[in-house]
Amino acid sequence: MKFETAEGTNPIDRMKVIGRAHDRVDGPLKTSGLAPYAYEQKGLENVAYGYIVGSSVAKGRITRIDTAAAKAAPGVIAIVTAADAGKLGKGKNNTAKLLAGPEVEHYHQAVAVVVAETFEQARAAASLVRVDYARVKGRFDLAEELKTAPLVGGSGGPNSSAPPIDRVGKFEEAFAAAPVKLDAAYHTPDHTHAMMEPHASIAAWKGDELTLWTSNQMIAWSKRDIALTLNMPLEKVRLISPYVGGGFGGKLFVRADAIMAALGAKAAKRPVKVALPRPFITNNTTHRPATHQRIRLGANTDGTITAIAHESGSGDLPDGGPETAVQQTKLLYAGANRMTAMRLAVLDLPEGNAMRAPGEAPGMMALEIAMDEMAEKLGMDPVEFRIRNDTQVDPEKPQRQFSQRQLVRCLQEGATRFGWSKRNAKPAQVRDGQWLVGMGVAAAFRNHISTKSAARVRLGRDETVTIETDMTDIGTGSYTIIAQTAGEMLGVPAEAVVVKLGDSAFPASAGSGGQWGAANATAGVYAACVKLREQVAQRLGFNSADVVFDAGQVTSGNRSAALREAAAAGELVAEDHIEFGKLGEEWQLSTFGAHFVEVGVNAYTGVSRIRRMLAVCAAGRILNPKAARSQVIGAMTMGVGSALMEELAVDKRFGFFVNHDLASYEVPVHADIPHQEVVFLDEADDKANPMKAKGVGELGMCGVGAAVANALYNATGARVRDYPITLDKYLDKLPDVA
Repeated sequence: MKFETAEGTNPIDRMKVIGRAHDRVDGPLKTSGLAPYAYEQKGLENVAYGYIVGSSVAKGRITRIDTAAAKAAPGVIAIVTAADAGKLGKGKNNTAKLLAGPEVEHYHQAVAVVVAETFEQARAAASLVRVDYARVKGRFDLAEELKTAPLVGGSGGPNSSAPPIDRVGKFEEAFAAAPVKLDAAYHTPDHTHAMMEPHASIAAWKGDELTLWTSNQMIAWSKRDIALTLNMPLEKVRLISPYVGGGFGGKLFVRADAIMAALGAKAAKRPVKVALPRPFITNNTTHRPATHQRIRLGANTDGTITAIAHESGSGDLPDGGPETAVQQTKLLYAGANRMTAMRLAVLDLPEGNAMRAPGEAPGMMALEIAMDEMAEKLGMDPVEFRIRNDTQVDPEKPQRQFSQRQLVRCLQEGATRFGWSKRNAKPAQVRDGQWLVGMGVAAAFRNHISTKSAARVRLGRDETVTIETDMTDIGTGSYTIIAQTAGEMLGVPAEAVVVKLGDSAFPASAGSGGQWGAANATAGVYAACVKLREQVAQRLGFNSADVVFDAGQVTSGNRSAALREAAAAGELVAEDHIEFGKLGEEWQLSTFGAHFVEVGVNAYTGVSRIRRMLAVCAAGRILNPKAARSQVIGAMTMGVGSALMEELAVDKRFGFFVNHDLASYEVPVHADIPHQEVVFLDEADDKANPMKAKGVGELGMCGVGAAVANALYNATGARVRDYPITLDKYLDKLPDVA
């Protein structure tokens, strides 16, 4: 099915199953411990355990590997190094090789895998592997490397054709002439995904065919990259990932656990399971890169922005890409004279790549502080300043309208619900006992991405509807919204739909990532169900144009039949995909929101506490409000972490992240997060897809960090532009207590 024109009325619009709060289909399995994650597959016999040896240098060359002591250790079955593995390729989505040798590209890059009878034996033997290196001086200091880093294109994505400096109008002239100006620098640190489930895989060979149970968000991408890495035919690889215990972008790509499990299993001639220990998750896999950003705003005294520029610098390994922190600034606010640019430094730190809301999350942490700072210079309310500079068209291409844009309504409704009118615009004026209290706001923005997605639907003789697609569920509710989609299309309860996910033997879906998964995967299911509806109508002798599916009945005109009758002569099977025409080029498809935060700062100790949070979201049709709310409050929580505590500490001498465990890399816990309120505006975007849905998982994070920073400033008068906003950065700026 090709989606080329705005969608009219369709069966989804009935909203009898879709759009209703529905408990997670996978909930009982997960809460009872019965959901089989990658490392926990049953039914495999004679499984051995692999343990990866990681490089202890960040840059250099392996001169010798001595495995003699390790091979002689109890229980050891095999040891695989680059010399044993033979020539390996590299996946399209991997910046560095997943097995080092002889060159080492980053700290904890896999050097070898030790396979043994038990995990403990493999780990003990891995400690006996001796590796000698010729260390080379590495580049680990982003600030230093950005001094000479080149400009790069691609502010809309790493492979974009956008010019290195994107200009509209004459920014420099307009900024110089503006009566009110802001020129400020902001910094965000490196972040790690810190998901609960580690990267883990079990590999099993049958002849020259590989089956890999792995924790992965994008099955089709990863199947391709495994085949490329192992130099084997694509059709000989099968990936299975039925449940993923958190990914946040860190499991979009194949990582060392998968490749080393496959190499270990081939050497051991039996299935092998590999899980990355927590330090390897931080240093061996991907992370969100740090950014150094500069924002300049020029405005008239009435608050109209006349000049806006956003520049960002980040770093990555050779052949990597930038953290696209300027992309939202191209679309979020009006302004006739504009400039965005990025610099990319080459660093020898572990690979930088996607983390929840890549680009917008760190970019809005800067932009939305700048908007508040500019509002203060103008003497305007921050909400009013944002509304004043709203636009219904792409500021760079005014002929291109937004398909839907309810940012103003998000800000206005949020302000009313949050009690914004009670905010004191003058900082450090509101007290609650020992606590200084402040409110902050930030806009939320995330683009919608349309991408091809396929599914297969079966109607059994018992009326059971089965959906098969390689879509993954990373804790987001894919099982549930897919069941709801099929239920709506075929007129059966969601409980009557069996959903099978995460297997590369199924049709290739959009996968889970970038806020594109829900809308595109359900649209693929929609397409398959349209085909099945046609088959059912044909079997029952109905006109498929006016047939209605409801409550297990199929009706056309004044005649009805039970859905099960269509499959009485045998199972019906339909398969199709959704693909997109040029609507996304003709219209700007984006999601919008507003975040409001209240913080308290202890006047004596400076300790900060979140007191209240509100998110108002406009993101197309919400497929399952209960699951969507969970996505947003989780994203809001991550935003608090980014604002107040999360930071990977870089050892600039040896090139690794020091706080590489969950004890020293701090993330919010339940005690840090108060009641969170989420409001979804009523929307159905007919330009997006047949579901009229977009996405909300990333939107819930975009802007939160800045809302926290703005609230903390309102509470204390201390403006911090360097995240995370830890006590040491503002304690000496607090108002006098006496």
